[in-house]
Amino acid sequence: MSFTHERLSRTPRYDGAIFSVYTDEVSMSDGSSAPRDVVENRGAVVVVALDEQDQVVLIKQYRHPVGRHLWELPAGLRDVEDEDPALTAARELAEEVDLRAARFDRLVDLHTSPGFSDEFVLIYLARDLTPVPAGERHVRTAEEADLEVRRVPLDAAVEMAFRGEITNAAAVTGILAAARARDAGWAPLRSL
Repeated sequence: MSFTHERLSRTPRYDGAIFSVYTDEVSMSDGSSAPRDVVENRGAVVVVALDEQDQVVLIKQYRHPVGRHLWELPAGLRDVEDEDPALTAARELAEEVDLRAARFDRLVDLHTSPGFSDEFVLIYLARDLTPVPAGERHVRTAEEADLEVRRVPLDAAVEMAFRGEITNAAAVTGILAAARARDAGWAPLRSL
């Protein structure tokens, strides 16, 4: 038998552009209640861009909370109201790595840290890549101004994850899922 947990009250702690923080009082399975801090997030998309040579496009970007540059996949917040997530993925691919894809498939869905956050990430596989023409490219600013873009064989990216060189959760998930889907003849993919 499953107990239905209910939010008994909510206290706002912080409201920002990217996320909001609350303390919820939640009913527990034993009949008590307990406070739980919750981060509400807009959600994001992540793109595993795979070229015809079986290379994945990685970016190295500065991430202030961890104080260093991390290898990641192109990604972005779902911050445009009512935008289809696949369009968000296409936009982020063009903005971050100057690529377009003729084919997008849904790879996996990911709750990144469900112990305290509702962040939900949709991971897409992008194939049939072509460059964005030079005159149409996005001007990168802030921490994106010095993005390092590199194409790495998918199997080498898997090894980078196992060696701890790629630690971004969505990137590790996307890379491993793409390798598994490829090895299964793309059968696990969900068409859009």
